Amino acid sequence: MQKVYLSDSGPKVSKAIYSFWRWEHEKMADPKRAEAIIETCLELGINTFDYGDTSAQLQTEQVVGGILDQKGVKREDIVVFAKCGIRKDRSGFTYFDNSRQYLLDSVDNFLKELNTDYLDMFLLNGFDYTANPEETAVVLQHIVHTGKAKHIGIANFTGDQHKLLSKYLSVPIVTSHIELNLLDTSPIRDGRIDFIKEQYSKPLVWAPLAGGEILEGGTEQAIRIRKVLNVVAEKHDANLEQIAVAWLMSLGVLPIIGSLKQERIANVATATDIQLSKEDWYEIYYASLKK
Repeated sequence: MQKVYLSDSGPKVSKAIYSFWRWEHEKMADPKRAEAIIETCLELGINTFDYGDTSAQLQTEQVVGGILDQKGVKREDIVVFAKCGIRKDRSGFTYFDNSRQYLLDSVDNFLKELNTDYLDMFLLNGFDYTANPEETAVVLQHIVHTGKAKHIGIANFTGDQHKLLSKYLSVPIVTSHIELNLLDTSPIRDGRIDFIKEQYSKPLVWAPLAGGEILEGGTEQAIRIRKVLNVVAEKHDANLEQIAVAWLMSLGVLPIIGSLKQERIANVATATDIQLSKEDWYEIYYASLKK
């Protein structure tokens, strides 16, 4: 798989990125299944891995690290993303925390659990309305200046929140993780995609298949989208999943894969090689719009 620079200041990543968030959501703890997923990623050329706020609960970092070590994968041959900002208390109540101590503790915990000296990317996941953005910026800069992370990014920020944090930073935000798929194309129209590109960055999009709703959903919108996707897929000798992801990649974004199914991982990864015509792209886009 081709590797591309995430922004004009790096890092270089695989065109598809694998995230472990669904491992945590579905409490995936089967070591054989975990090994098969990592093997699939490596065979497809995926070398960029994204860890989330709650991955330590399942010891995902240790599990994946053990598999990579067993297969002789060197640290310099993989790109590690880690994000924090979302917390849960013992009752399961979820809230955002961009405080200095929480961010510093999170970075140190990731370094320990991943058994590494540095993160390639540390992402702030979610905007904490109660935080002082200037203080948050100082902490993020400290993390980079001390070498604990080479770069910083954000996840699930609005365009205005992105701009606000950027105002106080002396280091660039090199990417933004946003939700974008054919069932939710709002980032194309609300300015988020445009602003991320304006910063010379490639947006990363999670839920590229809307959690499977594009493939199996029964809404009028999902059915209408599938009908067009199948027509375009036949032209390209591809399947519906590949075309849905190729449509996204025509926007210059990189997909984040969260599936536990090896076939779906392969479909998303191989979509990076499909080039859609403008006619096909807009036909799919118009089908996605709610009527």
